[in-house]
Amino acid sequence: MTLARTWSVGLVGVRGALVEVELDIAQGLPGVALVGLPDAVVRQSVDRVRAAVVNTGGEFPARRITIGLSPASMPKQGSGFDLALAAAVLAAAGTVPARAIDRLVLLGELGLDGSVRPIRGVLPAVLAAARAGHGQVVVPAANADEAALVEGIEVLAVGSLGQVVEHLAGRRLLAPHQRATLPETAPAADLGDVVGQSVGRRAVEIAAAGGHHLFLAGPPGAGKTMLAERLPGLLPPLDEQAALEVTAIHSIAGTLPSAAPLLTRPPFEAPHHSATMAALVGGGSGQIRPGALCRAHRGVLFLDETPEFPRAVLDTLRQPLERGEVTISRASGAATFPCRAQLVLAANPCPCASAAGDPACTCSPLERRRYRSRLSGPLLDRIDLRVELPPVTRAAWLDGLGEPESTEVVARRVRQARAVAAERLAGTGLALNSQVPGRLLRDRFATPRASLALAERALERGALSVRGFDRVQRVAWTLADLAGRTVPGPDEVAEALGMRLQRAAA
Repeated sequence: MTLARTWSVGLVGVRGALVEVELDIAQGLPGVALVGLPDAVVRQSVDRVRAAVVNTGGEFPARRITIGLSPASMPKQGSGFDLALAAAVLAAAGTVPARAIDRLVLLGELGLDGSVRPIRGVLPAVLAAARAGHGQVVVPAANADEAALVEGIEVLAVGSLGQVVEHLAGRRLLAPHQRATLPETAPAADLGDVVGQSVGRRAVEIAAAGGHHLFLAGPPGAGKTMLAERLPGLLPPLDEQAALEVTAIHSIAGTLPSAAPLLTRPPFEAPHHSATMAALVGGGSGQIRPGALCRAHRGVLFLDETPEFPRAVLDTLRQPLERGEVTISRASGAATFPCRAQLVLAANPCPCASAAGDPACTCSPLERRRYRSRLSGPLLDRIDLRVELPPVTRAAWLDGLGEPESTEVVARRVRQARAVAAERLAGTGLALNSQVPGRLLRDRFATPRASLALAERALERGALSVRGFDRVQRVAWTLADLAGRTVPGPDEVAEALGMRLQRAAA
Protein backbone atom coordinates (compact mmCIF):
# COMPACT_ATOMS: atom_id res chain seq x y z
CA MET A 1 0.00 0.00 0.00
CA THR A 2 1.32 3.47 -0.84
CA LEU A 3 -1.12 5.51 1.29
CA ALA A 4 -1.47 5.38 5.07
CA ARG A 5 -3.37 7.45 7.59
CA THR A 6 -3.08 7.83 11.34
CA TRP A 7 -3.64 10.44 14.06
CA SER A 8 -1.75 12.67 16.45
CA VAL A 9 -2.62 15.78 18.49
CA GLY A 10 -1.47 19.38 18.31
CA LEU A 11 -1.82 21.88 21.15
CA VAL A 12 -3.53 25.26 21.00
CA GLY A 13 -3.21 26.89 24.41
CA VAL A 14 -4.38 24.32 26.96
CA ARG A 15 -6.57 22.43 24.50
CA GLY A 16 -5.58 19.67 22.15
CA ALA A 17 -6.67 19.49 18.50
CA LEU A 18 -6.69 16.21 16.54
CA VAL A 19 -4.26 16.17 13.62
CA GLU A 20 -4.72 13.67 10.80
CA VAL A 21 -1.38 12.40 9.50
CA GLU A 22 -1.52 11.20 5.87
CA LEU A 23 1.48 9.75 4.04
CA ASP A 24 1.70 8.91 0.36
CA ILE A 25 4.53 7.08 -1.39
CA ALA A 26 4.80 7.72 -5.12
CA GLN A 27 7.18 7.16 -8.02
CA GLY A 28 9.82 9.80 -8.56
CA LEU A 29 13.07 11.08 -7.17
CA PRO A 30 13.59 10.19 -3.49
CA GLY A 31 12.54 13.02 -1.20
CA VAL A 32 10.09 14.04 1.51
CA ALA A 33 7.56 16.89 1.27
CA LEU A 34 5.96 17.83 4.58
CA VAL A 35 2.90 20.10 4.33
CA GLY A 36 0.43 21.51 6.83
CA LEU A 37 2.16 24.50 8.48
CA PRO A 38 4.89 22.58 10.34
CA ASP A 39 7.39 24.52 12.43
CA ALA A 40 11.15 23.87 12.38
CA VAL A 41 10.93 21.08 14.96
CA VAL A 42 8.25 19.24 12.97
CA ARG A 43 10.20 19.63 9.74
CA GLN A 44 13.27 18.14 11.40
CA SER A 45 11.19 15.14 12.48
CA VAL A 46 11.69 13.64 9.01
CA ASP A 47 15.39 13.09 9.75
CA ARG A 48 14.64 11.72 13.22
CA VAL A 49 12.05 9.32 11.82
CA ARG A 50 14.36 8.13 9.04
CA ALA A 51 17.18 7.35 11.49
CA ALA A 52 14.81 5.72 14.00
CA VAL A 53 13.23 3.45 11.38
CA VAL A 54 16.61 2.33 10.01
CA ASN A 55 18.16 1.78 13.46
CA THR A 56 15.11 -0.25 14.51
CA GLY A 57 15.73 -2.69 11.66
CA GLY A 58 13.20 -1.28 9.22
CA GLU A 59 13.64 0.27 5.79
CA PHE A 60 12.85 3.88 4.98
CA PRO A 61 11.39 4.00 1.43
CA ALA A 62 13.77 5.57 -1.10
CA ARG A 63 10.88 7.08 -3.10
CA ARG A 64 8.96 10.31 -3.24
CA ILE A 65 7.04 10.74 0.03
CA THR A 66 4.37 13.36 0.69
CA ILE A 67 3.19 13.89 4.27
CA GLY A 68 0.08 15.94 4.99
CA LEU A 69 -0.89 17.23 8.44
CA SER A 70 -4.55 18.24 8.62
CA PRO A 71 -6.17 20.61 9.34
CA ALA A 72 -3.65 22.36 7.12
CA SER A 73 -4.49 25.83 8.46
CA MET A 74 -3.47 25.01 12.05
CA PRO A 75 0.21 25.55 12.92
CA LYS A 76 1.93 22.32 14.00
CA GLN A 77 4.59 22.67 16.67
CA GLY A 78 6.77 20.36 18.73
CA SER A 79 8.26 16.89 18.46
CA GLY A 80 5.15 14.97 19.52
CA PHE A 81 4.30 14.04 15.90
CA ASP A 82 7.41 11.84 15.44
CA LEU A 83 5.78 8.55 16.44
CA ALA A 84 2.72 9.09 14.24
CA LEU A 85 4.94 9.94 11.24
CA ALA A 86 7.03 6.80 11.78
CA ALA A 87 3.93 4.60 12.02
CA ALA A 88 2.53 6.12 8.82
CA VAL A 89 5.82 5.47 6.99
CA LEU A 90 5.88 1.84 8.12
CA ALA A 91 2.21 1.31 7.19
CA ALA A 92 2.61 2.86 3.73
CA ALA A 93 5.69 0.71 3.13
CA GLY A 94 3.76 -2.42 4.13
CA THR A 95 5.82 -3.19 7.25
CA VAL A 96 2.70 -3.01 9.44
CA PRO A 97 -1.00 -3.24 8.44
CA ALA A 98 -2.48 0.13 7.54
CA ARG A 99 -5.76 -0.75 9.23
CA ALA A 100 -3.91 -1.10 12.56
CA ILE A 101 -3.21 2.64 12.68
CA ASP A 102 -6.16 4.26 10.92
CA ARG A 103 -7.91 5.05 14.25
CA LEU A 104 -4.86 4.98 16.51
CA VAL A 105 -3.55 8.18 18.14
CA LEU A 106 0.23 8.25 18.53
CA LEU A 107 2.21 10.73 20.63
CA GLY A 108 5.93 10.81 21.27
CA GLU A 109 9.34 12.06 20.24
CA LEU A 110 11.78 9.64 18.61
CA GLY A 111 15.46 9.34 19.34
CA LEU A 112 17.80 8.41 16.52
CA ASP A 113 18.15 4.93 18.04
CA GLY A 114 14.39 4.37 17.94
CA SER A 115 13.73 5.17 21.59
CA VAL A 116 10.48 6.98 22.41
CA ARG A 117 11.04 10.03 24.57
CA PRO A 118 8.55 11.93 26.75
CA ILE A 119 6.87 15.10 25.53
CA ARG A 120 4.93 17.99 27.01
CA GLY A 121 1.16 18.32 27.00
CA VAL A 122 0.21 14.62 27.02
CA LEU A 123 -2.81 15.12 29.31
CA PRO A 124 -4.60 17.75 27.14
CA ALA A 125 -3.67 15.72 24.05
CA VAL A 126 -5.25 12.52 25.40
CA LEU A 127 -8.30 14.50 26.57
CA ALA A 128 -8.73 15.76 23.00
CA ALA A 129 -8.42 12.22 21.64
CA ALA A 130 -11.07 10.96 24.06
CA ARG A 131 -13.45 13.82 23.18
CA ALA A 132 -13.04 12.98 19.49
CA GLY A 133 -14.12 9.39 20.10
CA HIS A 134 -10.75 7.62 19.76
CA GLY A 135 -10.43 4.57 22.00
CA GLN A 136 -6.69 3.93 22.01
CA VAL A 137 -3.60 6.10 22.31
CA VAL A 138 0.12 5.27 22.25
CA VAL A 139 2.31 7.44 24.50
CA PRO A 140 5.89 7.36 25.81
CA ALA A 141 6.29 5.19 28.91
CA ALA A 142 7.37 8.22 30.94
CA ASN A 143 4.02 9.92 30.17
CA ALA A 144 1.83 6.86 30.70
CA ASP A 145 0.62 7.70 34.23
CA GLU A 146 -0.34 11.18 33.08
CA ALA A 147 -2.23 9.84 30.06
CA ALA A 148 -4.04 7.24 32.20
CA LEU A 149 -5.76 10.04 34.14
CA VAL A 150 -8.25 10.30 31.27
CA GLU A 151 -11.21 7.95 31.63
CA GLY A 152 -12.59 5.97 28.72
CA ILE A 153 -9.45 5.59 26.61
CA GLU A 154 -6.92 2.75 26.45
CA VAL A 155 -3.33 3.84 26.98
CA LEU A 156 -0.44 1.88 25.47
CA ALA A 157 2.95 2.79 26.96
CA VAL A 158 6.00 2.28 24.74
CA GLY A 159 9.70 2.78 25.19
CA SER A 160 10.88 2.20 21.64
CA LEU A 161 9.70 2.21 18.03
CA GLY A 162 10.41 -1.52 17.91
CA GLN A 163 7.69 -2.14 20.51
CA VAL A 164 5.23 -0.19 18.39
CA VAL A 165 6.12 -2.25 15.29
CA GLU A 166 5.75 -5.54 17.18
CA HIS A 167 2.35 -4.47 18.52
CA LEU A 168 1.00 -3.21 15.20
CA ALA A 169 2.21 -6.32 13.36
CA GLY A 170 0.43 -8.48 15.95
CA ARG A 171 3.57 -10.32 17.06
CA ARG A 172 3.75 -8.95 20.62
CA LEU A 173 0.72 -7.04 21.79
CA LEU A 174 1.08 -4.33 24.39
CA ALA A 175 -1.03 -4.55 27.54
CA PRO A 176 -3.06 -1.44 28.41
CA HIS A 177 -1.34 0.70 31.01
CA GLN A 178 -3.00 0.66 34.41
CA ARG A 179 -3.43 3.94 36.24
CA ALA A 180 -0.89 4.16 39.04
CA THR A 181 -1.84 4.92 42.62
CA LEU A 182 -1.31 8.60 43.26
CA PRO A 183 1.42 9.21 45.86
CA GLU A 184 0.57 11.06 49.03
CA THR A 185 1.48 14.73 48.83
CA ALA A 186 3.88 16.19 51.34
CA PRO A 187 2.24 18.23 54.12
CA ALA A 188 1.98 21.94 53.46
CA ALA A 189 3.90 24.52 55.47
CA ASP A 190 2.09 25.15 58.77
CA LEU A 191 0.63 28.51 59.67
CA GLY A 192 1.54 27.74 63.27
CA ASP A 193 5.17 28.45 62.34
CA VAL A 194 4.40 32.17 61.98
CA VAL A 195 5.31 34.04 65.16
CA GLY A 196 3.03 36.92 66.13
CA GLN A 197 1.52 38.92 63.25
CA SER A 198 -2.10 38.43 64.26
CA VAL A 199 -3.19 40.95 61.64
CA GLY A 200 -1.24 39.16 58.91
CA ARG A 201 -2.66 35.78 59.94
CA ARG A 202 -6.15 37.25 59.89
CA ALA A 203 -5.60 38.72 56.43
CA VAL A 204 -4.36 35.40 55.03
CA GLU A 205 -7.42 33.63 56.46
CA ILE A 206 -9.77 36.18 54.88
CA ALA A 207 -7.94 35.92 51.56
CA ALA A 208 -8.27 32.13 51.59
CA ALA A 209 -11.95 32.19 52.56
CA GLY A 210 -13.04 34.64 49.85
CA GLY A 211 -10.37 34.22 47.15
CA HIS A 212 -9.20 37.83 47.62
CA HIS A 213 -5.93 39.33 46.42
CA LEU A 214 -3.53 40.41 49.18
CA PHE A 215 -0.77 42.99 49.62
CA LEU A 216 1.67 42.62 52.52
CA ALA A 217 4.02 45.48 53.42
CA GLY A 218 6.62 45.38 56.16
CA PRO A 219 10.32 45.26 56.97
CA PRO A 220 12.47 42.17 56.34
CA GLY A 221 11.78 39.42 58.86
CA ALA A 222 8.21 40.50 59.51
CA GLY A 223 6.87 37.26 58.02
CA LYS A 224 5.57 38.36 54.60
CA THR A 225 7.01 35.39 52.71
CA MET A 226 6.05 32.90 55.43
CA LEU A 227 2.44 34.07 55.35
CA ALA A 228 2.28 33.92 51.56
CA GLU A 229 3.78 30.42 51.44
CA ARG A 230 1.16 29.17 53.89
CA LEU A 231 -1.83 30.54 51.98
CA PRO A 232 -2.09 27.52 49.59
CA GLY A 233 -2.33 25.20 52.60
CA LEU A 234 -5.47 27.02 53.72
CA LEU A 235 -7.19 26.51 50.37
CA PRO A 236 -9.34 23.40 49.83
CA PRO A 237 -7.86 20.58 47.71
CA LEU A 238 -8.64 20.78 44.01
CA ASP A 239 -11.68 18.87 42.80
CA GLU A 240 -11.28 16.50 39.86
CA GLN A 241 -12.05 19.03 37.13
CA ALA A 242 -9.80 21.70 38.66
CA ALA A 243 -7.01 19.16 39.18
CA LEU A 244 -7.13 18.19 35.50
CA GLU A 245 -7.07 21.88 34.45
CA VAL A 246 -4.05 22.63 36.62
CA THR A 247 -2.25 19.44 35.62
CA ALA A 248 -2.81 20.19 31.92
CA ILE A 249 -1.24 23.65 32.30
CA HIS A 250 1.81 22.27 34.09
CA SER A 251 2.10 19.48 31.54
CA ILE A 252 2.26 22.02 28.70
CA ALA A 253 4.72 24.16 30.66
CA GLY A 254 6.94 21.13 31.34
CA THR A 255 6.77 21.64 35.12
CA LEU A 256 4.69 18.58 36.01
CA PRO A 257 6.57 16.47 38.59
CA SER A 258 7.29 12.97 37.30
CA ALA A 259 6.31 11.48 40.65
CA ALA A 260 2.95 13.30 40.72
CA PRO A 261 0.99 12.87 37.47
CA LEU A 262 -2.04 14.65 38.97
CA LEU A 263 -1.79 17.90 40.94
CA THR A 264 -4.42 17.86 43.67
CA ARG A 265 -3.25 20.85 45.71
CA PRO A 266 -3.47 24.51 44.74
CA PRO A 267 -0.18 25.48 43.08
CA PHE A 268 2.17 28.15 44.40
CA GLU A 269 4.30 30.20 42.02
CA ALA A 270 6.90 32.72 43.18
CA PRO A 271 8.86 34.13 40.21
CA HIS A 272 11.98 36.23 40.80
CA HIS A 273 11.68 39.98 40.31
CA SER A 274 13.91 39.72 37.23
CA ALA A 275 11.19 37.73 35.42
CA THR A 276 10.24 39.05 31.99
CA MET A 277 6.72 39.72 30.75
CA ALA A 278 6.69 36.40 28.88
CA ALA A 279 7.90 34.53 31.98
CA LEU A 280 5.22 36.09 34.17
CA VAL A 281 2.19 36.06 31.85
CA GLY A 282 3.22 33.66 29.08
CA GLY A 283 4.52 33.72 25.54
CA GLY A 284 7.71 32.67 23.80
CA SER A 285 9.14 32.96 20.32
CA GLY A 286 8.10 29.44 19.25
CA GLN A 287 5.24 27.54 20.84
CA ILE A 288 3.33 29.77 23.23
CA ARG A 289 3.91 28.60 26.81
CA PRO A 290 1.99 29.52 29.96
CA GLY A 291 3.74 31.90 32.36
CA ALA A 292 3.86 31.93 36.15
CA LEU A 293 0.41 33.55 36.35
CA CYS A 294 -1.14 30.70 34.34
CA ARG A 295 0.78 28.04 36.24
CA ALA A 296 -0.71 29.51 39.43
CA HIS A 297 -4.25 28.87 38.13
CA ARG A 298 -6.49 27.78 41.04
CA GLY A 299 -3.63 28.62 43.39
CA VAL A 300 -1.41 31.49 44.49
CA LEU A 301 0.95 33.80 42.57
CA PHE A 302 3.39 35.42 45.00
CA LEU A 303 5.48 38.40 43.90
CA ASP A 304 8.09 39.09 46.57
CA GLU A 305 9.91 42.44 46.47
CA THR A 306 7.14 43.64 44.16
CA PRO A 307 8.53 47.16 43.56
CA GLU A 308 11.65 45.56 42.07
CA PHE A 309 9.57 44.16 39.19
CA PRO A 310 9.42 46.39 36.10
CA ARG A 311 6.26 48.44 36.26
CA ALA A 312 5.25 47.47 32.72
CA VAL A 313 5.49 43.80 33.68
CA LEU A 314 3.29 44.30 36.74
CA ASP A 315 0.68 46.21 34.79
CA THR A 316 0.20 43.29 32.40
CA LEU A 317 -1.45 41.47 35.32
CA ARG A 318 -4.35 43.89 35.53
CA GLN A 319 -6.61 42.57 32.76
CA PRO A 320 -5.91 38.83 33.35
CA LEU A 321 -6.72 39.24 37.06
CA GLU A 322 -10.13 40.67 36.16
CA ARG A 323 -10.98 38.20 33.38
CA GLY A 324 -9.47 35.03 34.84
CA GLU A 325 -7.78 34.19 31.54
CA VAL A 326 -5.08 35.60 29.30
CA THR A 327 -4.90 35.51 25.51
CA ILE A 328 -1.44 35.73 23.96
CA SER A 329 -1.32 36.61 20.28
CA ARG A 330 1.53 35.96 17.89
CA ALA A 331 1.87 36.19 14.12
CA SER A 332 1.38 32.41 13.90
CA GLY A 333 -1.77 32.40 16.03
CA ALA A 334 -3.16 32.98 19.51
CA ALA A 335 -3.42 30.88 22.65
CA THR A 336 -5.72 31.36 25.65
CA PHE A 337 -4.77 30.13 29.11
CA PRO A 338 -6.87 30.21 32.29
CA CYS A 339 -5.28 32.20 35.11
CA ARG A 340 -7.79 32.48 37.95
CA ALA A 341 -5.13 32.81 40.64
CA GLN A 342 -4.88 34.70 43.90
CA LEU A 343 -2.26 37.42 43.74
CA VAL A 344 -0.12 38.09 46.82
CA LEU A 345 2.24 41.05 46.69
CA ALA A 346 4.96 41.79 49.24
CA ALA A 347 7.07 44.92 49.62
CA ASN A 348 9.37 46.68 52.04
CA PRO A 349 8.35 50.09 53.40
CA CYS A 350 11.18 51.83 51.54
CA PRO A 351 14.36 51.08 49.53
CA CYS A 352 16.52 50.65 52.65
CA ALA A 353 13.92 48.22 54.05
CA SER A 354 13.65 49.93 57.44
CA ALA A 355 10.44 49.74 59.42
CA ALA A 356 8.09 52.70 59.23
CA GLY A 357 9.28 55.38 61.63
CA ASP A 358 12.65 53.71 62.17
CA PRO A 359 15.27 56.43 62.87
CA ALA A 360 17.85 54.30 61.06
CA CYS A 361 16.03 54.88 57.74
CA THR A 362 18.20 56.86 55.33
CA CYS A 363 15.60 57.26 52.58
CA SER A 364 14.36 60.70 51.68
CA PRO A 365 10.62 61.33 51.22
CA LEU A 366 11.24 61.53 47.46
CA GLU A 367 12.94 58.10 47.45
CA ARG A 368 10.06 56.62 49.42
CA ARG A 369 7.51 58.09 47.01
CA ARG A 370 9.46 56.89 44.00
CA TYR A 371 9.75 53.40 45.49
CA ARG A 372 6.04 53.14 46.17
CA SER A 373 5.08 54.62 42.80
CA ARG A 374 6.48 51.52 41.09
CA LEU A 375 3.17 49.91 42.02
CA SER A 376 0.60 51.60 39.82
CA GLY A 377 -2.69 52.80 41.24
CA PRO A 378 -4.82 50.70 38.86
CA LEU A 379 -3.00 47.53 39.98
CA LEU A 380 -3.33 48.34 43.68
CA ASP A 381 -7.01 49.16 43.15
CA ARG A 382 -7.53 45.50 42.26
CA ILE A 383 -6.07 44.33 45.58
CA ASP A 384 -8.77 43.70 48.18
CA LEU A 385 -6.59 43.41 51.29
CA ARG A 386 -3.64 45.67 52.08
CA VAL A 387 -1.86 44.98 55.35
CA GLU A 388 1.07 46.65 57.11
CA LEU A 389 3.10 44.14 59.09
CA PRO A 390 5.08 45.64 61.97
CA PRO A 391 8.41 44.17 63.11
CA VAL A 392 8.00 41.17 65.38
CA THR A 393 8.54 42.40 68.94
CA ARG A 394 10.01 40.41 71.81
CA ALA A 395 6.57 40.13 73.42
CA ALA A 396 5.07 38.77 70.18
CA TRP A 397 7.95 36.32 69.86
CA LEU A 398 7.37 35.06 73.43
CA ASP A 399 3.66 34.68 72.70
CA GLY A 400 4.59 32.67 69.64
CA LEU A 401 6.35 30.11 71.80
CA GLY A 402 2.90 28.90 72.81
CA GLU A 403 0.56 27.09 70.44
CA PRO A 404 -0.70 29.43 67.68
CA GLU A 405 -3.47 28.12 65.48
CA SER A 406 -2.26 25.60 62.95
CA THR A 407 -3.07 25.43 59.25
CA GLU A 408 -5.52 22.59 59.92
CA VAL A 409 -7.59 24.66 62.37
CA VAL A 410 -7.71 27.75 60.15
CA ALA A 411 -8.35 25.69 56.99
CA ARG A 412 -11.41 24.20 58.68
CA ARG A 413 -12.89 27.67 59.16
CA VAL A 414 -11.99 28.54 55.57
CA ARG A 415 -13.85 25.47 54.28
CA GLN A 416 -16.92 26.33 56.33
CA ALA A 417 -16.94 29.94 55.08
CA ARG A 418 -16.52 28.81 51.47
CA ALA A 419 -19.39 26.35 51.87
CA VAL A 420 -21.66 29.13 53.14
CA ALA A 421 -20.67 31.39 50.22
CA ALA A 422 -21.19 28.59 47.69
CA GLU A 423 -24.68 27.92 49.05
CA ARG A 424 -25.59 31.60 48.85
CA LEU A 425 -24.19 31.92 45.31
CA ALA A 426 -25.83 28.72 44.04
CA GLY A 427 -27.32 29.21 40.60
CA THR A 428 -25.08 32.14 39.68
CA GLY A 429 -22.17 30.06 38.37
CA LEU A 430 -19.92 31.60 41.04
CA ALA A 431 -18.34 30.04 44.11
CA LEU A 432 -16.31 32.78 45.84
CA ASN A 433 -17.17 36.24 47.11
CA SER A 434 -14.27 37.76 45.19
CA GLN A 435 -15.89 36.66 41.92
CA VAL A 436 -19.25 38.42 42.44
CA PRO A 437 -19.64 41.25 39.88
CA GLY A 438 -20.68 44.68 41.10
CA ARG A 439 -24.14 44.58 39.50
CA LEU A 440 -25.00 41.27 41.19
CA LEU A 441 -23.54 42.58 44.43
CA ARG A 442 -25.97 45.50 44.37
CA ASP A 443 -29.04 43.67 43.06
CA ARG A 444 -29.05 40.31 44.86
CA PHE A 445 -26.45 40.53 47.62
CA ALA A 446 -26.77 44.13 48.75
CA THR A 447 -25.19 45.07 52.06
CA PRO A 448 -27.59 47.05 54.32
CA ARG A 449 -27.13 50.80 53.88
CA ALA A 450 -26.77 51.29 57.62
CA SER A 451 -23.72 49.01 57.57
CA LEU A 452 -22.11 50.88 54.65
CA ALA A 453 -21.97 54.31 56.29
CA LEU A 454 -18.18 54.31 56.74
CA ALA A 455 -17.53 53.00 53.23
CA GLU A 456 -19.88 55.58 51.70
CA ARG A 457 -18.04 58.41 53.46
CA ALA A 458 -14.71 57.04 52.18
CA LEU A 459 -16.18 56.93 48.65
CA GLU A 460 -17.47 60.50 48.99
CA ARG A 461 -14.11 61.95 50.03
CA GLY A 462 -12.25 60.06 47.29
CA ALA A 463 -10.43 57.53 49.50
CA LEU A 464 -12.26 54.73 47.65
CA SER A 465 -12.99 54.25 43.97
CA VAL A 466 -16.26 52.66 42.88
CA ARG A 467 -14.31 49.46 42.21
CA GLY A 468 -12.82 49.72 45.70
CA PHE A 469 -16.29 50.25 47.18
CA ASP A 470 -17.47 46.98 45.60
CA ARG A 471 -14.36 45.19 46.81
CA VAL A 472 -14.96 46.35 50.38
CA GLN A 473 -18.42 44.82 50.20
CA ARG A 474 -17.01 41.52 48.88
CA VAL A 475 -14.54 41.34 51.76
CA ALA A 476 -17.33 42.24 54.20
CA TRP A 477 -19.35 39.26 52.92
CA THR A 478 -16.34 37.01 53.50
CA LEU A 479 -15.97 38.34 57.05
CA ALA A 480 -19.67 37.69 57.62
CA ASP A 481 -19.26 34.10 56.37
CA LEU A 482 -16.32 33.56 58.74
CA ALA A 483 -18.32 35.02 61.64
CA GLY A 484 -21.45 32.99 60.86
CA ARG A 485 -23.57 36.05 60.04
CA THR A 486 -26.24 36.08 57.32
CA VAL A 487 -25.39 39.63 56.16
CA PRO A 488 -22.43 41.93 56.78
CA GLY A 489 -22.83 44.34 59.66
CA PRO A 490 -21.03 47.61 60.48
CA ASP A 491 -18.16 45.71 62.12
CA GLU A 492 -17.49 43.61 59.01
CA VAL A 493 -17.60 46.66 56.73
CA ALA A 494 -15.30 48.60 59.07
CA GLU A 495 -12.75 45.78 59.17
CA ALA A 496 -12.89 45.35 55.38
CA LEU A 497 -12.46 49.10 54.88
CA GLY A 498 -9.57 49.22 57.34
CA MET A 499 -7.73 46.44 55.53
CA ARG A 500 -8.17 48.22 52.22
CA LEU A 501 -7.13 51.70 53.36
CA GLN A 502 -4.38 50.65 55.76
CA ARG A 503 -1.63 50.73 53.14
CA ALA A 504 -2.86 53.95 51.60
CA ALA A 505 -2.80 55.69 54.95
CA ALA A 506 0.65 54.38 55.88
